[in-house]
Amino acid sequence: MLPDTAASKVTAAHLSRTALLYVRQSSLKQVIHNTESAIRQYDLRGKAIALGWDASQVTVIDIDQGQSGASAADREGFQQLVAEVSLGRAGIVLGLECSRLARNSADWHQLLELCGMTGTLICDEDGLYDPRNFNDRLLLGLKGALSEAELHFIRARLRGGQLSKARRGELIMPLPTGLACDAAGHVIPDPDTAIQGALRHLLTTFEATGSATAVVKAFRAAGLSFPWRHQKGPRKGEVDWQPLRHHAVLRVLHNPRYAGVFTYGRTTQRVLPGGKAASRQLPREEWTSFIPGAHPGYITLDQWEANTAKLAANAAAHGRDRAAGPPREGPALLQGIIVCGRCGGRMTVRYHTRGSRQVPTYACQRDGIENARPFCAVIPGHTLDEHVGQLLIDTLTPLAAEAALQVSAELQHRAAEADALRAAHVDRARYHADLARRRYLAVDPANRLVAGHPRSRLEHRPAQPGRRPGRLRPGPHPAQRAAHRRPENPDQPAGHRPARHLERPRHPGPRAQAHRPAAAHRRHRDQNQRHHHRARPPGRRPGPRPHPASPRAGLEDPAGQARHYHRDRPAAGPLLQSRGLANGEGRPYNLTMVQRVIRTYHLRSRRQRLLDAGLIPLSQIAELLGVSPGTVKIWYHAGIVSGQRYNDKGQVLHHPPGPNPPARHQGRRHDTVRPA
Repeated sequence: MLPDTAASKVTAAHLSRTALLYVRQSSLKQVIHNTESAIRQYDLRGKAIALGWDASQVTVIDIDQGQSGASAADREGFQQLVAEVSLGRAGIVLGLECSRLARNSADWHQLLELCGMTGTLICDEDGLYDPRNFNDRLLLGLKGALSEAELHFIRARLRGGQLSKARRGELIMPLPTGLACDAAGHVIPDPDTAIQGALRHLLTTFEATGSATAVVKAFRAAGLSFPWRHQKGPRKGEVDWQPLRHHAVLRVLHNPRYAGVFTYGRTTQRVLPGGKAASRQLPREEWTSFIPGAHPGYITLDQWEANTAKLAANAAAHGRDRAAGPPREGPALLQGIIVCGRCGGRMTVRYHTRGSRQVPTYACQRDGIENARPFCAVIPGHTLDEHVGQLLIDTLTPLAAEAALQVSAELQHRAAEADALRAAHVDRARYHADLARRRYLAVDPANRLVAGHPRSRLEHRPAQPGRRPGRLRPGPHPAQRAAHRRPENPDQPAGHRPARHLERPRHPGPRAQAHRPAAAHRRHRDQNQRHHHRARPPGRRPGPRPHPASPRAGLEDPAGQARHYHRDRPAAGPLLQSRGLANGEGRPYNLTMVQRVIRTYHLRSRRQRLLDAGLIPLSQIAELLGVSPGTVKIWYHAGIVSGQRYNDKGQVLHHPPGPNPPARHQGRRHDTVRPA
């Protein structure tokens, strides 16, 4: 029961307003495991009811669970409480102790000031306080100061233990990719040789190129990926591979752990007015710990220092006070590297046209531009470039052969390293595929609940090592497709196209159909509107092109099969739907999806595949035969020349003419040939 002095502080004005119960624990671990603290905080609801508030008037604010009370920046619940108090809607604020509300003197005294202005009471497990009363205000201020001091003592104890271990090099810290701990807790290079090879290749490439951007370009040109480790989430500690990025190169080159050095305190943090923390790099003299040779590394300490110095020089090339920089466009030989001998500033280049060529002039003009003074130095560049160029040639000519051999050996070494990394990726893919297969085969088939997980992993693994998941396979060769499209007659010459029936008898009676001769003649017209006859070999007219007989062949490249058997893209979607094929989300294919697949996987069009198979366009075959394109079209429809349509507009690619190409007057009767 509360003493009478506490109950006397509650008035009717207080009871007419809301009672706010604030519940908070500092971390998610405390929320999960320290459940008794949460029960005690929620029990304060009964204390508000004992003071006279109705149960419907008590509002519980518990949305700050897992948030620290050191700052009010990220605590929405505390901000809501302060807003309700400042608006005069709260009659009392309840908390288990002052540290639940705030561990920061600024936030705590701000709340006390607002409660005093609006007449809001504050209640904790020890008693009831009125901030308008001097004694209560003094006691609340002392409690807030002790709460903040308690946070300082907790941090000091934890921080002291960390610093003591860090100075001895025994503090356990997250290791970068490429380093791991053995069973005894010692730091060693990662046992995965592929990860070691990727890191060594990065470091050697930077040593050869001297640029982080050049390293990224070299990895991308060679098609190599780089490992990275998951730092949080359900896959914490696992290693994945992705294309190398610029920030990853800088992180590796700046990290002294790769040189076998244990470091601690390389950065310092400070809290900004908004509550966010900002970090700043410290010089090596201010680091807490720097222990060389603490564990094996990939490079030496001297190499790491040379790499960081090179990165600093590269960054200085883009600053205002740079002494050197990359060359730009223009014929000047010393652009970006010439420095004034008087003031030490960088000289710029100006070009003048003399005759038909540009002549450079080097000028030191920064001080003259900023302070309106005469230029420090102006040097004509054409003679200077000639002398410097001749000096370089005289110096480097004896070493050219040796340098060429060294460059050749270096290129061969880099190619061998890249091949080794690719082979490691292939071995890893094979291992994962075999592991998934063995896991699936080791499970009892009757236990489907257990067998479903390894089966799904097996199905989602790529069938071939090094192949991208989901990538469509290339379609069959056009010659193979032509083989199952239409049976060829061994008596027909290569490239022959069976003639089409152009004109049928006007009155085909049953007798005529029953006694049709073995070899019939067909009539056609040439470009001069003359009728000609051509013998057609016996046999039925070829039917429509069939689909592949094997379902597996249709599943290997559905988009390629659809584009081959259907010249127009709108027909590809219904074809894939008829085969029961769907996209990754289980939806049937439509025109947009087919176009996206063709564009994403760079699938060749039917025209391109026919061209690769040896077919030629209309203009080329007309030039080879010595006729007009119109004649070639007439010959194609008459069956004299053969070809393949590649779209729904009737455009055709033709087979090259054989050893006996059609003549200009082929198919004409002798009495219709005009004299020369």
